[in-house]
Amino acid sequence: MTTSDLLTRRLSHWIGFLAMMLVWSCGEADRNTLIFARGADSVGLDPALENDGESFKVCDNIYETLVTYAPGSTDLQPLLARSWQTSPDGRTWTFRLRTDVEFHDGTAFDAHAMLFSLERQFNPDHPFHRVEGAYKYWKDMGLDEIVAAMEATDDSTLVIRLHTPSAPFLSTMAMNFAAAVSPAAVARYGDEFFRNPVGTGPFRFVEWRRDERLVLEANPSYWGTPPALDRLIFKPVQESAVRFLELRQGTVHGLDYVSPEFADDIRADPNLQLLTQAGLNVGYLAMNMDKPPFDDVRVRRAINHAIDKQALVDHLYRGLAVPATTPIPPTMWGHDDSIMPYAYDPARARALLREAGFPDGFGTELWAMPIPRPYMPQPDRVAQAIQANLAAVGIQADIVQWEWGTYLDKIFNGEHTMALLGWTSDSGDPDNILYVLLSKQAATKPAQNIAFYRNAELQDLLVEARRSVNHEHRVRLYHAAQQIVHRDAPWVPLVHTTQTIAFRRQVQEYTLHPTGIMRFHPVYISR
Repeated sequence: MTTSDLLTRRLSHWIGFLAMMLVWSCGEADRNTLIFARGADSVGLDPALENDGESFKVCDNIYETLVTYAPGSTDLQPLLARSWQTSPDGRTWTFRLRTDVEFHDGTAFDAHAMLFSLERQFNPDHPFHRVEGAYKYWKDMGLDEIVAAMEATDDSTLVIRLHTPSAPFLSTMAMNFAAAVSPAAVARYGDEFFRNPVGTGPFRFVEWRRDERLVLEANPSYWGTPPALDRLIFKPVQESAVRFLELRQGTVHGLDYVSPEFADDIRADPNLQLLTQAGLNVGYLAMNMDKPPFDDVRVRRAINHAIDKQALVDHLYRGLAVPATTPIPPTMWGHDDSIMPYAYDPARARALLREAGFPDGFGTELWAMPIPRPYMPQPDRVAQAIQANLAAVGIQADIVQWEWGTYLDKIFNGEHTMALLGWTSDSGDPDNILYVLLSKQAATKPAQNIAFYRNAELQDLLVEARRSVNHEHRVRLYHAAQQIVHRDAPWVPLVHTTQTIAFRRQVQEYTLHPTGIMRFHPVYISR
């Protein structure tokens, strides 16, 4: 970035800062509005199409699913479904739905609307299946192979039939992609629905000025307890220092992905509060195995030995992360703590490169996210540290960055060589990490498996694990799966981070969730 670019960006932030001060002085805050600063804008607001956290944190407040996670845990509880039951063979799920719910556009929610919301992702002949974008989550959760059929047997009953039993199926139905959308709104807006979202949730969409602000307001017809807030504004502010400054000055009420360098300042400020919780996440460096030399396991293992993960944790995360050994975080069931990490060993890395035919190393690219993420609050600095580690063993890696939406599109389509990314588990089930990110199914473009790693033995284990209802058997299968991934080294698992979020002291009743869900429904601002 040039000096001119930096000055322009800082000027735009200060213009936004002054504009928000004007809004504040004109009484926006008196109308019970919470302004939340985040590192980037949403990509879109159609829950079935999106696959990034910045989109989902808004969708979390607009849409609702059949079942949901309890506050602070991955236990399931009813939401749009009053109850559910399964057949003895585990292949038929019957959901009894609420009859007192309507969409933000005034149309009724019923089993036919819920069927529409799911079938547009499932049925290639559905009139709204072929919209711009791909139903990635549906595909990456393996639902094309799992779901056999679905029907609304009456206005309040939805039946979903599976080809085989699926242990994670119910928790999958709590994920944002499975939310109810208004069929009338989808028909009205078509490909533009992602800019005009209509759900059943506690907040409804008002306006979206891209890269400036996205505004929601309380849903006056909400079927549940009304939100305590009148308005919720998501404000993108890419630079962590500017976000922190706005929080301290009081022009925003909260921010997420706290940069570790500001954590102590927030703790010490009596006007602020820092919330933390162990996260079900992983930050990783994926090597694209479809592109030489990353098709050679010796090169991939060399890169694992070349990167000093403990230094990353000590200097860039400042105690808010632990080094990762496997994709599964140690706080999630199924983690295999018997696996020994690749030691930081530059000499061993150079020896492996020589064995692979690269005695002098090689040149490549290192793609880095342009915005902070929960698993990587400072991606620029992480990329620079990894670049230096690689250079020390002869690998010259040029750092490449793109705008966030473009970055995702390009890596999902395999344009990268090496790329930084990460994941927060949507469900607390190992399937939601190992199958979604490392299965053969997930390596189909646009792919969540951005290593394009395809291992038949691993695939069989992951399929068996999702079909089994025996918990201990599933644990054994996931241990075996992690051993294979560790051996084949498609990634460098870097860190598992602590979730962080900061608010002004007046903000009350926000609860961090292990899956990263952001719910502002119960939040209020004390006076």
